[in-house]
Amino acid sequence: MITALGRSTLIFIHELGEISLFGAGAVRGFFRQRHRFAKLLIATHEIGVRCFPIVAIVGLFTGLVMGLQLYYTLVKFGGEAALGTAVSLSLIRELGPVLTALMVVGQAGSAMASELGIQRNDEQIDALQTMSIDPKGYLVGPRLLAALLCFPILTAVFDLIGIWGGYVTGCVLLHVDSGVYWNRVFQSVTWVDVQGGFIKSLVFGLVTIAICTYRGFNTHRKASYPGVRGVSESATRAVVWSSVTVLATDYLITSFLL
Repeated sequence: MITALGRSTLIFIHELGEISLFGAGAVRGFFRQRHRFAKLLIATHEIGVRCFPIVAIVGLFTGLVMGLQLYYTLVKFGGEAALGTAVSLSLIRELGPVLTALMVVGQAGSAMASELGIQRNDEQIDALQTMSIDPKGYLVGPRLLAALLCFPILTAVFDLIGIWGGYVTGCVLLHVDSGVYWNRVFQSVTWVDVQGGFIKSLVFGLVTIAICTYRGFNTHRKASYPGVRGVSESATRAVVWSSVTVLATDYLITSFLL
């Protein structure tokens, strides 16, 4: 058992190092490419624009549910006036960055892993290397930089819509005073809270997109099966490991920020 644990630990550390070097090489290779702005624009549309609807919908219903649940929790202690504080801080500090990252992974991350896996199986990546084009800089670099740009914006959208959803449930449906709700929101939220949420979103964006692109790019080495089944396996593992990494990283960042 000790041997197996040590072997698993070494494999994990080796994999972590590979992903780190993969991401660093992709960012470095991106700045050596021609037409960098066009590639970055396409990646921004893929991660930001296409993921906006699902992030907005999830943010709305998260705020609605939080307003409902927190109201019935706070009213037991006579603290329903603190609903705005509870909803806003919960979203900005934790739920906003985490749920945004999970939604983007499910929407864009899986698509990236599948696309890169298909390109690997069709030997398109090998063709880029034959033409002396850095495939990591060409295919992965724009997506990593687009993630750094889009994740904070999507997180901010999630937070704002979620807080508004809490207002709809608490003030419109449950008749909490709207002035008290918004006053508590503005008084309780500080720049430190917003900054912490943005730091988390940047880290989540870099880590999740690096994992998804790494899995797809290395389908020929990491998948247990060749062909289409290997691509499906790579996409599934990319989503699973990205989601787990988001939760683990969230705990670590929260430990340092508190």
